[in-house]
Parts: sequence; C-alpha cells; structure tokens
Amino acid sequence: MSPDPASALLGDVARKARVSRHSIRIKRLHANARLPERATAGSTGYDLYACLEEPLELGPEPVRVPTGFAMEFASGLDVQIRPRSGLSSQGVLVVLGTVDSDYRGEVLVTMYTLPHRRSHVVQDGDRIAQMVVNRADEVSVELAEELSATSRDTGGHGSTGR
Repeated sequence: MSPDPASALLGDVARKARVSRHSIRIKRLHANARLPERATAGSTGYDLYACLEEPLELGPEPVRVPTGFAMEFASGLDVQIRPRSGLSSQGVLVVLGTVDSDYRGEVLVTMYTLPHRRSHVVQDGDRIAQMVVNRADEVSVELAEELSATSRDTGGHGSTGR
C-alpha cells in the first residue's frame, strides 16, 4: 500500500531537512577561492584559506582577510571561525567569530599580530583559520530571582586552580 500524498510530502521535507542539516553549501565568489577542507580524517576543524589578489601585511590592528566564498547552512548549526594553533604560537591571531545561518556574504577572517611581532604577510592560498561546526540548540532565556548553588558558586577567572 502506498503512502498518502501528505505523508509522502512530509517524508520528502524530513529527508531534505536531514540532508541540509549535514551539509554546508559553498558559493565561490572568486575563481581562486579554495573550499574549506579538513587536513586529516581526525580533524574537527576545516581549514580556511586566504583569497587575495596581492599579499596582505598584518600588524597589531585587526584586518579582515577574505576567503573568497559565501556559504549557506541550516538553522540549528553553529559555525565558528577559530584560530589555527600554528599561527597562534607565532603571535598571529584570529578573532573567534560566529557565522549566522542567515548570513550570505563573503566569509571574512579577522586577523592581527601580537605587539611583539612586527608583522606577518598573508599570501593567497595560505591557511589562515579553521571553521568548526557544531549543533546549536534553541533555548529560552528566563529571568530568575535566584540561581541554584554549586560547589564553585561565584568563583571564576582561575578560581579552580592552575
């Protein structure tokens, strides 16, 4: 017995939702833009690459570095732009950022150098950051008169030790 048309339609919608929840669509905005890719099978982050017409010199002032692509992904995903540890260890930092699911502009990575490092030159195709994708649950924010007590309570900023 075949399912009724309404059930079939709901099945198609559910199937499309499953697919879109597990994929990110990329639109190249520049011919030389590289798609995000994982360096190894065990990598959780997808490397992001600079898409530049000429080298870009970074200093202590934040600069937005283009990736040459825009993306689309399902609501309910949390897409974060994070620093690469290799660059961070050299004093080249990336500002942690979130890409919202309704943003369709070019993905830009905000970068700068620590003051002790004079400058850093970013070349076209350099790995500049990593993109990490997680699920984001919708939650309600509620005003409370009191919060439950814990052993940590209000201790923060190093209160648990080194």
